[in-house]
Amino acid sequence: MKRIRLTREQSRDQTRERLMDAAQAVFMKKGFVAASVEDIAASAGYTRGAFYSNFGSKSALFLDLLKRDHDVIMKRLHSIFEGEATRADMEARLLQYYSVCYRDNKCFLLWVEAKLQSSRDAKFRAQFNAFIRELLLMTTAYIVAFSERAGTPLPMPAEELALGLTALIDGMQFFYTSDPQGCGAEMSESVLAKFFSRVVFGAEKAGTA
Repeated sequence: MKRIRLTREQSRDQTRERLMDAAQAVFMKKGFVAASVEDIAASAGYTRGAFYSNFGSKSALFLDLLKRDHDVIMKRLHSIFEGEATRADMEARLLQYYSVCYRDNKCFLLWVEAKLQSSRDAKFRAQFNAFIRELLLMTTAYIVAFSERAGTPLPMPAEELALGLTALIDGMQFFYTSDPQGCGAEMSESVLAKFFSRVVFGAEKAGTA
């Protein structure tokens, strides 16, 4: 079979993806501080020079990893709008997503590492906080779009709802990851489903959770 020759841009994209995949594995195994540029490059099969030709720093790569994960989340959320879905369909899909999203995020430890690094490093904290504000704006915009598309009235300002939902899911992921026996899947899904059903969709839907 004839080997397909990649363009320079395709080759660069492939190198970046391999470095990011390697960094994700190394960060989750060693932690951000303990992981070195050399560790990441070697794990991906490249040199230190290849790393710096694609990323300005380890922190820059770290933020790109988090953005990539968030992009996946937003893509899944926007898929809720697909097809000729009714309001009931879209609400059911969103409820299902938020009830189980805590267990599907394989990058949760990356976000924990980012928060720890943010508390230790002022320069990284400034970058990370700016990044988080951007993500919250994206989440807020999604909530507004969902409300308009589904015709579901918002129980509070969209920016407050975005912050509250993000904090709740982060907290449930932490409890589920650190103590799966005390806060197992059934408990986690019940908490998220009931909160979402009552707070987001209104008290009249509480009985459906």
